Amino acid sequence: MTTPDSSTAQLADLFFRLGKRIRHRSAEHLAPVGLTPAQARALRVISHSDRPLRIVALAARLDIVPRSATAVVDALEELGLVARSPDPDDRRSVLVVLTPAGTELLQQLRDTRRQAAEDLFLALSPTDRAELTRLLVALHDATDPTC
Repeated sequence: MTTPDSSTAQLADLFFRLGKRIRHRSAEHLAPVGLTPAQARALRVISHSDRPLRIVALAARLDIVPRSATAVVDALEELGLVARSPDPDDRRSVLVVLTPAGTELLQQLRDTRRQAAEDLFLALSPTDRAELTRLLVALHDATDPTC
């Protein structure tokens, strides 16, 4: 017999395992282009900004220290995926934007990430996928967005 506590623990364990499986598949797709998952995440965050980001703001959005964000930006700049420019409002700050090559690579990464997810969820029927989506949306909407 499954108790509420054990079913909750099993559910959490399954979420963590599936998340790990998705991250592992995504990492496999990143390796050929020479990106780490952290660098890919930084590209996504930069692309979602409606204006160039300060490195401090990027660090906050990535939930890392500014020095680590600087290292990520260094690597992305070396690959030609982002460009830095001085912040006209604060001489001590640097702004980061995607380059055309970064935008193109990000689109390729989105496509491969979507394909990896599709491959994973093909194990479910369309009805089961719709139900899982409904449940995950309900859970997402019911939880603290700052987590």
